[in-house]
Amino acid sequence: MKNKNTESAINQNVGIGTGLKQGAVRLVKYKSEWKNVFQSEADRIRACLGDITLQIEHVGSTSVPGLMAKPIIDIAIAVESRKDLFLVVERLLNAGYIDGGDQGGDGGYLVERDSSPGVRILHIHIVEKTDIQWRNYIAFRDCLRWDKDIRNKYTHLKKVLAKRFLQDRKSYTDGKAEFIKSVLAKITE
Repeated sequence: MKNKNTESAINQNVGIGTGLKQGAVRLVKYKSEWKNVFQSEADRIRACLGDITLQIEHVGSTSVPGLMAKPIIDIAIAVESRKDLFLVVERLLNAGYIDGGDQGGDGGYLVERDSSPGVRILHIHIVEKTDIQWRNYIAFRDCLRWDKDIRNKYTHLKKVLAKRFLQDRKSYTDGKAEFIKSVLAKITE
C-alpha cells in the first residue's frame, strides 16, 4: 500500500536532510518541513490502521522548533490495549514498515521506515495510552517547546554527545537519558 503523496513528501524531505544511516549521529538545524513529513506519515498510518482508535503525535527533537535534531522523524502512537498494540504492529508491517522489535520501557514497540536500505527516516513508537512512556513523550516535547533555557541546555548536551559518539547512536541516546529523566522529574512532580 503505497501512497504517492506520502512517497513524494518523503523523497522531497530526504533532499532537505531527512534520513540518517543506521548507527550514525548527525545533528542538523530544525527544519519546518519536518511537520509536513510527520503529517503525511500520520495520514498514511491512519489509512493503514483503519478502524483502530488511537492517538498519533510528533515527538522527539524534530517536533521542537529551534532544536537541533537527528534528521529522523519520531512518531508516538498511543493504543488502548496490548491487543491493539500488536494489531497496529501487524498492519504497519503489512504496509511495508520495518519491525524494530519490542523496546519495552526504552521506546515501546518500535516500527521504522527507511528511504533507502540502511537510511532511517522514521521511528514509530507504539505504546499503550496508560504507559508512562506516552505521558513522558508528550511532556518532554512540550517542555522543550515552551522552555528556551531547557531547550538550550539540551541542544548543548546533544552537540557534545554527537561529537563524542559520531558512529555510536546507542551511546549518544544513553548519554541523554539522565538529562531527560531530570527534566521529566521536575515537570511531572
